[in-house]
Amino acid sequence: MKNLDILYLKEVPPLYNHEIIIKKIILYVEENLHEPLTLENIAAQSNFSKYHFHRIFQSTVGMTVTEYIRLRRLANASSALLYTSERILDIALYYQFESQESFTRAFKEIYKLPPGKYRRMMSDVIKIKEETNMETKVKGWFLSGSNPFNYEMGIDHEVVHQGKASGYLKSKTVLDSTEFATMMQTFKANQFVGKRIRLSCFIRTEEVDTYAGMWMRVDDTMEEVLQFDNMSNRPIKGTTNWNHYSIILDVPTQSAVISFGIILSGQGTVWADQFTFEEVNESIPTTNLEVHGELLYEPVNLSFDEEI
Repeated sequence: MKNLDILYLKEVPPLYNHEIIIKKIILYVEENLHEPLTLENIAAQSNFSKYHFHRIFQSTVGMTVTEYIRLRRLANASSALLYTSERILDIALYYQFESQESFTRAFKEIYKLPPGKYRRMMSDVIKIKEETNMETKVKGWFLSGSNPFNYEMGIDHEVVHQGKASGYLKSKTVLDSTEFATMMQTFKANQFVGKRIRLSCFIRTEEVDTYAGMWMRVDDTMEEVLQFDNMSNRPIKGTTNWNHYSIILDVPTQSAVISFGIILSGQGTVWADQFTFEEVNESIPTTNLEVHGELLYEPVNLSFDEEI
């Protein structure tokens, strides 16, 4: 891709306030999935009424907080089924299901198999994949960046936010903090032209020493950047639990291509899950970063008197 170095852009726009609140709430939920959680005590963490909190959570995340908690508990339970020898009843009770029967009903609704059968079948499937997959490939995604050969991308069945798998990007032989790689996709912009769109996903990190995040850019037919955000103003560093992140960009009429993905700079590991695209109202501000090097409409600061 032309001008891939633009992924390193560092300009900073303001962050939408609701996103900050939702991140705080999701972090609270992630740390307490094995504890009783109610809408009232979760809303109290946001300093909003439970009705207002319910509305902004659903608007931002795309589901109710109750549904989110249920899906996260089931995802953690599915991982426990595959990677521990804990009894199904103990897993069910740990994740706040009233009984093994209620857990089985909820689990089967999402994973289409009862927990015991899921444990037997999926354990065999994962074992076969680990034994036969010498080279990791991920359908629809490709690896790029400044030093992609120093990184690895793949599918993780153990560290999962929802469903059966997440995607990951991790460093292998990175020696310089300026090295970066991205796990990305590119597609035609046609369906979103003239709209403001939000790209959202859930991200988790481990020992990221420089920064990780999500990115999206909109290009015209000449591969000139029209809109761009790489979360460099709100980088994810260190070890973090799953949380919700979003980018909001306009797709101008001359748009041709949309590219997006996750980026990892330096060493560490980043997981991503549940990418979604949606059109949003123009009352929601974009997170577009000013692209250095854009051609100005007229000369500026000719006497050098203007302050930066």
